[in-house]
Amino acid sequence: MNASDVPSRHGLLLVDDHAIVREGLKRLLDSMSSEWTVTEASTAFEALDALRAQRFDLAIVDVSMPGMSGLELMQRIRTNFPGVKVLVLSAHAEEQYALRAFKAGANGYVTKETAATELLAAVRKVLQGGTYVSTSLAERVVQQLSGRSLSPTHSILSDRELDVFRRLVAGERPTDIALTLHLSVKTVSTHKSRILEKLNLPNTAALIRYGLEHNLEDGGSN
Repeated sequence: MNASDVPSRHGLLLVDDHAIVREGLKRLLDSMSSEWTVTEASTAFEALDALRAQRFDLAIVDVSMPGMSGLELMQRIRTNFPGVKVLVLSAHAEEQYALRAFKAGANGYVTKETAATELLAAVRKVLQGGTYVSTSLAERVVQQLSGRSLSPTHSILSDRELDVFRRLVAGERPTDIALTLHLSVKTVSTHKSRILEKLNLPNTAALIRYGLEHNLEDGGSN
C-alpha cells in the first residue's frame, strides 16, 4: 500500500482548563486513535497558538475558562480559522448555554455529564459535516428556537455577564471572579450592577435566589 493510499487522520484540538478533565477525555478519544490525533490546550490563548502552528479539523472547546471564554474562542475560530469545526463540551445542561454556543459558531454541543456515552458519536458526526446536540438538550433547544417555549429573562445578559452571574450564584466573591476571569474587581462590580439592572433585581440576595431557581450555579466544574 502506498503512503497516499493510507487515510489521513483528523486533527483534534482539545481545549479545557482542567487537566484531569483533559486526561479523561483524551483517554476516551485515544481509544479511536486510528481515526484522529489529539492535541491539548489548557487555555484559549494556547489553543489559538496551536491553531496557528498546525492544521486541525475540529476543536473540542469548554465553554467556561479563565481569561478568554470558550464562546470568545469560538468566535475567533470562526473568523480566523473557518475550516475548523467546533464541538462544545460543557458542564451546563441549560439550553441557554447551547443556544449561545451555536450563535457563536459551534457545530455541536455535548454536556460533560453525557460525554462518556456521546462524545465519540458527536465528534464523528461533526467531522462528517453534521450538527450534534446532547439528546437531553435537543428537545428544549428546539422548543426555544421555534418559540414554543419562552426564553428566560437572563437570556438578555451578555456572555460575560452570564458567566459572572453564574459565579456569583455559586458563591464566588467578586475578587475571586476577577482573578479567575482576568478582570479587574471594578469590572466585575460593573457587570454585577448591569445584571441587577437588566433582571430588575433589587440586591445580591435576589440575584442569588433567581440564579438558584434557574439552576445557574457553577457547580464547581466548568
